[in-house]
Amino acid sequence: MRHQRGVSLSGLLVWGAVIAAVALLGIRVAPEVIDYYKIKKIVASTAANSSGKTVPEIRAIFGKYADVDHIETITAADLDISKEGNQVVIAFEYEKRIPLFLNVSLLIDFQGSSSER
Repeated sequence: MRHQRGVSLSGLLVWGAVIAAVALLGIRVAPEVIDYYKIKKIVASTAANSSGKTVPEIRAIFGKYADVDHIETITAADLDISKEGNQVVIAFEYEKRIPLFLNVSLLIDFQGSSSER
């Protein structure tokens, strides 16, 4: 007698629901993570090009980079600009609330600095 192999209908439904939930989470979170890495790249570029510049000039440089990359999550006013030694350090932090379904949402705290590599 041979035993049947395969997935039962109830197992298929459960795994389908799990895969759909993971896909929903990925689809909602991926754009925010991509924006975070864009902001991190812009902050690093701004810090590299800010030698000898004042804080308003650094904010203007960031604003131009952010306009090119269509970043609306944070503005130049949200940056924390300081100097460590001879190097300008630009830090940022923000939180993003991502609605998933009904009244369930995901809150992610993003933070970064130009001194991180």
